[in-house]
Amino acid sequence: MNDIKLILTDIDGTILPYGKKAVSERAIAAFHAAQDAGIHVGPATGRGYTWVPPFFGNDPACVATCIATNGSEVFLDGRKIRESHLDVHALREVARELQSVPGAGLITFEGGTPLLCEGLVDDLACAFPAYADACRVLGFVPDEAPIKANLFFGNLPAHEYEELVVHLHEVVPALDFDIPQPGFANVMPHGSNKATAIDVLAEGLGIGLDQVVVFGDNGNDVSMLSRVPNSVAVANASDEARDAARWHVGHCDDEAVAEAIEALAQGEWPFTC
Repeated sequence: MNDIKLILTDIDGTILPYGKKAVSERAIAAFHAAQDAGIHVGPATGRGYTWVPPFFGNDPACVATCIATNGSEVFLDGRKIRESHLDVHALREVARELQSVPGAGLITFEGGTPLLCEGLVDDLACAFPAYADACRVLGFVPDEAPIKANLFFGNLPAHEYEELVVHLHEVVPALDFDIPQPGFANVMPHGSNKATAIDVLAEGLGIGLDQVVVFGDNGNDVSMLSRVPNSVAVANASDEARDAARWHVGHCDDEAVAEAIEALAQGEWPFTC
């Protein structure tokens, strides 16, 4: 019998197959089964919180406990217990650095609306079409400190934008950056990530990190996969995420995470390798 009290899963590529607009009914049912067993369960995503509920059929129980915006927004039982804002001056430094990089750009968010602060819509569309479709073009970083921001790199080769992210780490120390998918990067306040958000949730629940299970597949999951003893990578995970995880399960497309949550809800331990 396990003593797991908190389960967190990344969304895209972990519990939501790429190209799908919502998780499966089985995944939602698995969340409810875990909750019925006294386990808190929810997503841990780089997406802003307002974008998350539709992925779970707008079922409030599935997102009552949630890490959003890579840890800048943390919810427990429907109550926001953490909100971290990005430094506007630091974001303007980033925007200036990007001006000399063709194809690169910066978006911030006003609620659920992406704001194009630097770069071109067409280049944003290469990296994240949904944000390009929904964005409002500004051409500057607004005065109000946002919770969420992202970089995009158009058709830049991977080695070039990876080097750019390393450079930004060096010249803008107030911010942290990671690359969750090709051509796209997250921007976080320094020291704010999914791992530190898990610490906040564990403290709120009065549990140890050994009572937490996390699932992930990509670069922005590495912090939490490295933080929690019972970390799990899906079979389609990047090498970086796979190496950071202690346990490994099947492919996202095969409902591997839902199956594992079902087992945990029944008090079984589904991880062997």
